[in-house]
Amino acid sequence: MRHRNNVDRLLAESFKELACTTPIDKITIKEITDKAGVIRPTFYNHFQDKYELLEYIIRTEILDPVIPLMQEGSLQEALIMIFTNLQKDKSFYKKVGRLEGQDSCESITRKFIKEILYTFINRKAGSKIAAKKGLTVDLIAEYFAQSMTFVVISWLKLNMSLSPVQMADIFHYMTSHSIDDIIAEMQ
Repeated sequence: MRHRNNVDRLLAESFKELACTTPIDKITIKEITDKAGVIRPTFYNHFQDKYELLEYIIRTEILDPVIPLMQEGSLQEALIMIFTNLQKDKSFYKKVGRLEGQDSCESITRKFIKEILYTFINRKAGSKIAAKKGLTVDLIAEYFAQSMTFVVISWLKLNMSLSPVQMADIFHYMTSHSIDDIIAEMQ
């Protein structure tokens, strides 16, 4: 298992380095394996394609580290950590944020955030949710995963001009106030 993780990290670093100079959709498996110093079959023993490798990177670098914070109920700190981890590798994630389609950063991020939120909500509220006006754990997790993903992708596309704390504060503000409250405060 340890060897597998080392190869996964080696392939991930190779991919990230290449993505800084080459459009992601143009990067080949051969380029990734050549840069990593492994043979092509090794790549396929670990990942189906470069988009599965991208999922691995997003999950292990951005989302897995926030799971303990989410489990503790520290949502604000989890958001700050997400933005901080993205900012650490700014040039890579800015390129990843521009990917479109089913293998986009947006779809990958939304899927993983939904999984994390689903577990968090289920643990916190469980069966109490079903009694509330047709709300389900899945619906709530999807809603907040969509909104959190939108904020993350918007931040990436806006060149990460605001700090991680500012972005976490914006998300918290928008999700803790009604649209009527926000508009009233703007007037």
